[in-house]
Amino acid sequence: MNTKPNDYVHLHFIVFIWGFTAVLGKLITIAALPLVWYRMLIAVVLVFGFIAFKRFPLRTNRKTMLWMLTGGVLIALHWVTFFLAIKVSTVSIALATMSTGAFFTAILEPIVYKRKIIFYEILFGVLVIAGLLIIFKVETEYAYGIGIALMSSFLAAVFSLINGKLVHKARPAVISFYELGAGVLFLSIYLMATGAFDSAFFQLSNNDWMYIFILASVCTAYAFIASVKVMRHLSPYTVMLTINLEPVYGIILAFFLLGEEEKMSPLFYLGATIILVTVVANGIAKNKVKLKNHRSDSDSS
Repeated sequence: MNTKPNDYVHLHFIVFIWGFTAVLGKLITIAALPLVWYRMLIAVVLVFGFIAFKRFPLRTNRKTMLWMLTGGVLIALHWVTFFLAIKVSTVSIALATMSTGAFFTAILEPIVYKRKIIFYEILFGVLVIAGLLIIFKVETEYAYGIGIALMSSFLAAVFSLINGKLVHKARPAVISFYELGAGVLFLSIYLMATGAFDSAFFQLSNNDWMYIFILASVCTAYAFIASVKVMRHLSPYTVMLTINLEPVYGIILAFFLLGEEEKMSPLFYLGATIILVTVVANGIAKNKVKLKNHRSDSDSS
């Protein structure tokens, strides 16, 4: 896997954008389900415009298409549960819980990719869980939000593994187009079945329209394509563990943009520090393994 320093920098920038996504989710007043529907609808139009401008072909084989459609349903469910967790708790609570994705990925990736379980991946995943437990030691009133965020975290881990395979089979923009389109279709069917498409559904405030457009363009269309592209050079576990910085970025942004509601206890920041150290440790460990393998290959040649 040809990994460059720019890939890590780019990934961190994307994660920073995702941290801002959580703040936008709190600022937007509509419910989680319509919020995600609008987000995906606008984003898929923007991605299609990009594909048309670049003249990328949209044809793909049936198996790849099936996986992209599955990924689209998963990302839609992930986003709905993510924004629901934000709305029933706080940005800080929802983002910190999402850090469990590294633990889920460490368990699932060896099964999906049929490789041996790496000890330090499990160790780092456990450290993330430890940080999370510290964070929520005094936040028991948000139990429902924590449960929803855990569900969202698991869905994100599964989605990351699917995209880890898809990035080698199609262009990032094409993958994003089909996944976002599948998500819109899936949510539309549900909304139509429940009679949610009434006049009130389409009545949004000017602020909501503005926030949703930023969410759909910068935080979705751009970040979605960019994240799929960077996964060509980074393993799903590294991507998922780096995403654990999303709570740090998001919490800092929420602190300055949302005020008193997002001020947490010292234990919370201790847990966030453990997560940050874990991310750094993962990068160091992977670099050491990479250098060791490189030296072994050089010696054998």
